[in-house]
Amino acid sequence: MVRVTEPMRNIHVYGLSDSVRASKYPMVTDINMPDETVTDRVRKLACADPGSGHDQFLTGIVVQFDLTFSVKAWVEAERYHFLDFVSSQSTMHRITQFDIGAQCNEWVDERVIYVVREMVEKYNADPSHENYLRVLYNVPVGFQLTARMTTNYRQLKTIYAQRKGHRLPEWRAFCHQLNELPYSEFITRGMSEE
Repeated sequence: MVRVTEPMRNIHVYGLSDSVRASKYPMVTDINMPDETVTDRVRKLACADPGSGHDQFLTGIVVQFDLTFSVKAWVEAERYHFLDFVSSQSTMHRITQFDIGAQCNEWVDERVIYVVREMVEKYNADPSHENYLRVLYNVPVGFQLTARMTTNYRQLKTIYAQRKGHRLPEWRAFCHQLNELPYSEFITRGMSEE
């Protein structure tokens, strides 16, 4: 079984300098004047209340990463319409080819893994549609899949505020990793992880 302590990998941040510069546009008449310096005003804008519109420049700071979550966490992640899937592993295409035990987190009971493995063996011996569906519908919610994601600092700020103290360890680990991004205080607003 796999324990994912750092669910995000291959993290890349784009547009940080340009977005910081653009955050200064409302207060200038010459758009050549603003620079990329993170000032107190930029920090204040970044830490503005979500929905106020003052943190809009955070939308331009794009973040891409590979994210490994359990099926349970993916169901919750899908509620964020601003967390775009670039591509992901597929249970529909590969469920009978995964090493079920290796893909499950530590919370999945070994007996469940054993039963699903038996179903895979039965499918491999008789690849009927019914046997395929038995495998597919019995995969535990602790089964982990990886997807490439695209989002931005403004949306990560919302996710952080809502998930930093979540009951699922994957969400807490995800929020903890956000602290490693450049200018993470734009996302965390100084909030502690509970």
